[in-house]
Formats: sequence, structure tokens, C-alpha cells
Amino acid sequence: MSSVNIIIGSQMGSAEYVAEQLSEALNDQGISTQLHEQPEFNSIDQQNTTWLICTSTYGAGDYPDNLLSFIDDLSQVDDLTNLKYSVIGLGDTSYDTYNLAARKVDSLLASKGAIKVAQRLELNILDEALPEETALAWLASWLVESGLKQ
Repeated sequence: MSSVNIIIGSQMGSAEYVAEQLSEALNDQGISTQLHEQPEFNSIDQQNTTWLICTSTYGAGDYPDNLLSFIDDLSQVDDLTNLKYSVIGLGDTSYDTYNLAARKVDSLLASKGAIKVAQRLELNILDEALPEETALAWLASWLVESGLKQ
């Protein structure tokens, strides 16, 4: 059975809501998910799973508070060559730090040798569509790109 660990970085709840919607949609398709609202690096499976990191950017391009210790631990790891991942970022294009947290975690994982299974999805909260609707529309192509569905 396929599984996805959804790692949430959310300051105000928007990324958490998007992650919950994606988890529900994946479960409906027979894909097991685990939500990590207070992610602890060492307790998240890295084998036989795909990480889907769903994070907003806070302040001047910072990670949300609930993601800080996870990022610190992730930074200490040397080799993640067996890990598959994707990143979804939520941001506001009126800031010059638009989706910087998502871009930084994407680069960090790549620098550790993790395998990116699909291009980062960047959601602009100023768009007319709700972020969760855009993410759900993206999910079908992500499932194919990630190899979770043919």
C-alpha cells in the first residue's frame, strides 16, 4: 500500500487546512496518509513513503513556528537519498518573500539527496480560487508524477 506523510508548516491555519483536504482526497483514493501538525523529524517514516510538505511562509520569509525544530533536525542530516518528497507552498505575492519557506525547504531536501517527485506547487492566497481547490486540482497530476497512481 502507498503512503504519504504530510508535513505541515502553518502559522495561521491555511496550510493546515490545505493539508487536511489533500489527506482526505488521498485517503478516498486508497492512499494512506499521516498528518504531522507538530512534525518531529525522527518520528516520520522515510522509507516506502513520500513526504508532502505543505507550508506557508511567515514574517520576512521565515518558516512557521511549528516547523522550526523539524527544519533544525533536517539540517543536521547528511543523507536522504532514499526519501521521496514534494513541496506545496502557500504565500502572498504582494510580499517579496513569496513562498520563501517552501523554496528553502525544497532546496534543503534536494541538498541532502532527497528525490523530488514533482515540481513545487506555489499557491498565491490572493488568487480567486481557494488554495485547497487549486491543490486538489493539482493532486491528480501529482499522483501520476509521484508514481503513486498510474
